[in-house]
Amino acid sequence: MAHSSFPSPANRPTHRGATRPALILAEFATPAACMHAAEALRDAGYSRFDTHTPFPVHGMDRAMGLSDSKLGWIVLPLGMSGTATAFVMIMWMNGIDYPMIIGGKPPGSIPSMIPIMFELTILFSSFAAVFGMLFLNRLPRHHHPIFNSTRFQAFSDDKFFVSVDAEDPNFDMARTRDLLDSLSPESVELVEDEA
Repeated sequence: MAHSSFPSPANRPTHRGATRPALILAEFATPAACMHAAEALRDAGYSRFDTHTPFPVHGMDRAMGLSDSKLGWIVLPLGMSGTATAFVMIMWMNGIDYPMIIGGKPPGSIPSMIPIMFELTILFSSFAAVFGMLFLNRLPRHHHPIFNSTRFQAFSDDKFFVSVDAEDPNFDMARTRDLLDSLSPESVELVEDEA
């Protein structure tokens, strides 16, 4: 039988101020059980849930119904703009602003531009990747309600968790809890956060 910690209204802490349900956290013993829970949530129409595992689990993205990352669509145009910026910069500097003919090569010789074009492509792409990842992951977020759970501290060692966000359009306290209970978790916990 799964350990369940759903506080009754009379047992909810009041010393820290008003709280609200933030998520329901279910603990599983194996990666296969965690993946099965992700598939069940996906099939039930949940979209704002996450899995927490101590190591990458192959196939978890598919089990959660996640599409391919949009990060490539951010990196590609910025990388290409780095290439274009380098080309325009070199053409302006060496061909118009201060033309220099060295070794008989005309200004705008493509082979001489390649190193700078490569470097600016990498520079713009790396900035796009870092800031795009932060934007897509809604970071930095200095605190997440999941850290209010003491059981969650074991996720990086040997436990597997699935959390369902209370902001999910399909979230219903009783129905979500019943669904997670039907998946044979080791525990199900309601995690609250300050309102």
